[in-house]
Amino acid sequence: MRRYSPKDNVQAKAKYTDRFWVAPKTPKESVEEGSFFAKVLENLKNDNIDVLNSYIELGHLVIEINPEQNVDTLKSLRDSSCFKMCVELSAVDYLAQDGEFEIFYLLLNLDEAKRVRVDTRIKKDQAIESIVPVFDMAKFAEREMYDMFGIYVNNHPYLKRIIMPDDWHGHPLLKTYPLQGDEAASWYEVDKIFGKEYRDIIGPEIRDAARIDRYDTQRFARVGKEVPFGADPSLVDTTETPIEDGYSKTAFTDYTTGSKELENRR
Repeated sequence: MRRYSPKDNVQAKAKYTDRFWVAPKTPKESVEEGSFFAKVLENLKNDNIDVLNSYIELGHLVIEINPEQNVDTLKSLRDSSCFKMCVELSAVDYLAQDGEFEIFYLLLNLDEAKRVRVDTRIKKDQAIESIVPVFDMAKFAEREMYDMFGIYVNNHPYLKRIIMPDDWHGHPLLKTYPLQGDEAASWYEVDKIFGKEYRDIIGPEIRDAARIDRYDTQRFARVGKEVPFGADPSLVDTTETPIEDGYSKTAFTDYTTGSKELENRR
């Protein structure tokens, strides 16, 4: 007989049990004296950069700084520690948790094959200084950060949306942004192309990427057999046919079985 375990007051027990897998946190190690990263921190100190915190994570140096010193910090890392390449920069939305954005810069030293991540925090309505004078790649990365998070970048040469349309409402990578988009997003293409008066005629956009109606003659051509756009579905042959029937079977070779054609190719 299976051993009985009391289940009284289950709701009061800890949430994380063996039923839930919790990703382990990556260990954070201190910077060893005399190491390459210790020299990097010394160079930052000599350049009057206030490092709030520093540690080693996954073999990378992570430093936390004040947002007002982001340009000076990256310039010091580039000139004094030979981090000549800015690989990535972006942000993380911690507004609900801390009321702040975290902005990070990932730099690469090609000579030593070492990486450093620079982290800083800003408030919701606080702007960050552009690092384009230090790393030219930030022209596009900072535009994407502005587009996706709404973080304004001071002194950027051409700060405008880079992915979403200029008149798009909201910023898609904010955690408060609805997964399926808001009302403006659901009607954006209809309003932009046809006008709001066509909403009742065309209907809302299908936002489920996994849904395909094979016999929808407005949004899709019939898979495997093209039909005229806007044709009356009642007049279209809706007999279910295999999708493969619409393609040539002689254009492909079955490599799982032996054949003269396959032998000739070998």
